[in-house]
Amino acid sequence: MASQFKQDLKKIKHSGRYKIDDLLAVVESLASDKPLADKHRVHDLTGNWQTHKECHIKPDWLLIYQLPDDKLILVRTGSHSELF
Repeated sequence: MASQFKQDLKKIKHSGRYKIDDLLAVVESLASDKPLADKHRVHDLTGNWQTHKECHIKPDWLLIYQLPDDKLILVRTGSHSELF
C-alpha cells in the first residue's frame, strides 16, 4: 500500500462521501484474483501511469493499483478530479 493511498483513504473516510465497504469488496476481489464486474470498468492506464491499472469503485470513485508479480499494490483512490 503506497503512502499516497493511505492519505487518500484517510481523506475519503473523513469526507463521508463513499462507503469504505465498497472499496474493501473491490480490493478483496483483486487480492484473491477474482475478476471484477463490468461496471468497474477495469483498464490499463497510459503515459506516466502505464504500469498501473484503474477501476471504478463507483462512477466517480477510482482505484489505481499495480499487480507486479501477482502482488496487489494500492496506489491511489479518489475522484477523477482528485487523481488526474
